[in-house]
Amino acid sequence: MGGQLRLVGVVSETTGEVENFEMLREVFLRSEKMRRIWLLMMLFSVCACGMAGPRSGLKGSERPRNAILIGWDGAQRNHVKEMLSRNELPSLKRLGSEGALVAIDIYRTTDTKAGWAQILTGYEPEVTGVFSNGIFQSIPEGYTIFERLEKHFGPDHFVTATVIGKKDHVGNAPSKKEPVKEQQRNKQKARQNNAANIGKIVEEEGVKYRVVAAEPYYNASKNMDVFINGLGTDFNVGTKAIELLDKYKGKPFFFFVHFAEVDHQGHKFGENSKEYDEALKSGDYWTGKIVEKLKELGLYDKTLIYVTADHGFDEGEKGHRDAPYIFLGTNDPKVIRRGIRVDITPTILDSFGVDLNSIEPKLDGHPLTKPYQQPIW
Repeated sequence: MGGQLRLVGVVSETTGEVENFEMLREVFLRSEKMRRIWLLMMLFSVCACGMAGPRSGLKGSERPRNAILIGWDGAQRNHVKEMLSRNELPSLKRLGSEGALVAIDIYRTTDTKAGWAQILTGYEPEVTGVFSNGIFQSIPEGYTIFERLEKHFGPDHFVTATVIGKKDHVGNAPSKKEPVKEQQRNKQKARQNNAANIGKIVEEEGVKYRVVAAEPYYNASKNMDVFINGLGTDFNVGTKAIELLDKYKGKPFFFFVHFAEVDHQGHKFGENSKEYDEALKSGDYWTGKIVEKLKELGLYDKTLIYVTADHGFDEGEKGHRDAPYIFLGTNDPKVIRRGIRVDITPTILDSFGVDLNSIEPKLDGHPLTKPYQQPIW
């Protein structure tokens, strides 16, 4: 071979790697020059391996320190997809590139109370008692994701907080009695047949009252660190959320950050309006600001973010009577499938290491990070 050194290895058909590796190494080490080349190659290999890993910053089975669920109230899936294709929602697109963008379908009432109750508990309305904006009760104590996480980590070691744009349908008001006029009585009686004790008419000292049930988060809010609702604009919600991130940066946390402008503009101007577009851009902008804050605090690589909606909007309309198409966008690279609203809480609880099999009553949802086949009967 004229003094030239020829290295020969066999590539395995099963692994694609070079076999007889030890033999090749010995040949390389025969000269000082080749030894130096070998060391450089090994150094490059180690560096390359160090750069690889999950795009969200979480490695392998590593648990997140924090999670944030961001709500774009009333965001229709097809409209979101159209805006993503036009690069008008860069923050959501970036999250999806790090994790996943999946479809979420709704099989029950497409309104706010029912939607967020399912998303924030993992239960269908038969368990929570929250069937719609008009038929509801306070979710039983201990059933929300906030309370599950407080119990799992201990209330002194974990922070739960909500920052909510809406007031009435994502509220924590106690039960109350309101005087009613006689002509309203028949209407309320009709509702009693469907609403159990919701809106029941009672009479005290000759005065008729309508009993209004406690809002869905009346019980849960008593066991949380922060419950703020009725903030209105996305600006108010976003700035308050960023303020609280600063305040609680020293502890693990779960935040629910709810932006309401998409829903408000959809009701006022319609799903195909410019205003609806701008509201979605606003939600995306503030989602990006939250990500920026997490990076500034050095928490982004320890935090899973999930963006979703409670319901969509009827195509081209100003309502959502039949709007079952929403989405989930996340930097969680373990999300692998589409699902339904009750799958979101199990996904987050499972990511934190909560034993789902120990939860009673059994959750109706299943983690989106694991295969699941709906039963056919």
